[in-house]
Order: sequence, then structure tokens, then C-alpha cells
Amino acid sequence: MLTSTYPLLKSLLFTLDAEKAHHLSLASLRLAEQSKVLAAIAPKLPATEPIECMGLSFAHPVGLAAGLDKEGNSIDAFGRLGFSFIEIGTITPRPQPGNPQPRLFRLPEHQALINRMGFNNPGIDTGVANVRNRQTFQGPVGFNIGKNKITPNENALDDYLIAFRGAYPVADYITVNLSSPNTPGLRDLQAAEPTARLLDALQQEREKLKAATGRQVPIAFKVAPDLQDDHIRELAQVFREGGLDALIATNTTIDKSAVKGHKFANEQGGLSGAPETELSTQVIAAFHAELGKEVPIIGVGGIMTAEDALAKLAAGATLLQLYTGFIYRGPKLIQEILNKLPAKKVL
Repeated sequence: MLTSTYPLLKSLLFTLDAEKAHHLSLASLRLAEQSKVLAAIAPKLPATEPIECMGLSFAHPVGLAAGLDKEGNSIDAFGRLGFSFIEIGTITPRPQPGNPQPRLFRLPEHQALINRMGFNNPGIDTGVANVRNRQTFQGPVGFNIGKNKITPNENALDDYLIAFRGAYPVADYITVNLSSPNTPGLRDLQAAEPTARLLDALQQEREKLKAATGRQVPIAFKVAPDLQDDHIRELAQVFREGGLDALIATNTTIDKSAVKGHKFANEQGGLSGAPETELSTQVIAAFHAELGKEVPIIGVGGIMTAEDALAKLAAGATLLQLYTGFIYRGPKLIQEILNKLPAKKVL
């Protein structure tokens, strides 16, 4: 039922400001989940073979990318819509309001979004509490962490360690966001040397936390699509040698050439959706050529159709994440992707 009515819901939501529609959608989803309505109208998904990745089990490969549930307060609702795993955030050590509004723009002609949200989030303590409070979702929950805007790059490690320690007891995996274009200077941390230092520091911290908690929480890094081949090779070496558990490729792109001439084309921020599809897949393929099976890749960026999803899997992705494609297509996109995958074997 929800899959058939989503086009109408989307047309109504698209009459509103993009960010207001986002908050209204999440509030409505939470209400529908709490009142059991969502369970009654949620889509029925085909059974597919579960996937093992990062030492975790995933019912199927399609998850929710960070950015939609920034606070981690809608996990149960998104799980009900069919995602096998949910990544919340980005969460920073201290709460921050993000960039001035407007900061989210729809480009329907291009099946795209531009955002410069700027890590608006309630801070690590609230994020952790929200994850603890989930009721029904049983799949893996990823915790995407970043540094506060006011923290200079030379002190970025302090922020990542604070957020890492906070998330560790509740996260099934932790993603380090080095690739948002909306925090000044953040992408500078993607250079090979600072990336290696950060990964090493997090590995050392994980050993301490593992000893204290008995939990081994996987570490993922999320990279930008705007990387040259030599940069990809350098980062792949860092990830291999540093023992990274997973790579998420990719974040939004700063290349707006595909939407040139649109009224929002000159808006600052990251572009996502259909214009990013091919670029993201190419980056996945380039990293996979370097990493092989040593570091699994979670593919995200411009998955608008089942064919886009299959292309990312063919390029080397083990898991997938949706964001903009889900906004434009709704839960039906998950169904379409799963229908293209091998059915679960019945013994």
C-alpha cells in the first residue's frame, strides 16, 4: 500500500520547502510507527540471501545512508520501510545547528539534491540515547561521526575520539566522515597522511574499548567521489595497511557540471542523485581494483534504479545505501532492487 501511495505523498511534500518536508516526513513516520499504522502498510519484501560483512550479518544488502536520520530518532520507522541496516548521523561531539537556511535544494529535472546542511545534529550524548531507545529494529545500526565546525583540523582527532568513544557501546559499526563538502576544511583530512594517523589512533582506541567492553566494533571511512586516481591508490594503501573494516564510497560531489543551467546549479554544497550515479560507481570500481576482498565497500551515490544498484555491486560493492534515490522513489526502490537479487534458498 505504501509503495503505491508514495508518488502522491511525494508530490504533496514537494510543494513544501525541502527541509520542512524532511522534518514533516520523519515526524509522520515516527507517529505511524508508534501507532502501529506503519506496520500495517509497510511493503512486503522478497526474501534474499543474507550477507556477511564486517563480521556482521545483513538480511539483504540495501541500507539507509547517513543524512536522512541525522539524530537517530527514526530508526524503527526506517527499518519498517525495508532497510536492512540504518546509518545515523553525522553526529559531532557537541550539538550544532549547521549552516544557515535555506540549505537543501531539490532539482527534480535532474533527479538530484544539493545540500549544505553542515552537520546539524543534537550531539553525541543525544544521538547515543536515541539509538538506545529504538524498540523494534533488529538490524545493524551504523553511527556516522564527524568533527564540530569550530574545531580546527589540527584538533580534529580529539573530536573523532570523543564521538568514537561515545558511539562505541551502542553502534554496530562506526563510520568516520571525512568527505562532507559542507564543513570547511574537512576534506583536507582525506589526504593519505592525516587519514593514516586518524585510522591508527582509532584502532588504538578501539583496542582499549574492546578490552573494557568485550565488543569489537568495525570502523568504516566515508570518502568523496571527487578523487583522482593517484589519491585513490594512496588511500587504498592506507586502508589496507591500517586494517580498515569497510569503505563507504561515496559522499556527495562538488562537481555541478551535470546540472549546469539549473537555477540551483551555483548553490554551494554537495550534489547527490542521478548526476552522481556514474561517478560514484567509477570510484567504487577504482577502489575495488586496489582493495579486492581485503576491505569491503559499501556503495552509495546516485542509486535511483535497480540497475544502478546492480552496477555498483558489479563494480565491487558488497552492501548498498540509499539517500536521494529513496527520496525520489520511496520504498518501491528497495523492492525493485531486491527483486533483482537471488532469492533466498529454501531448505
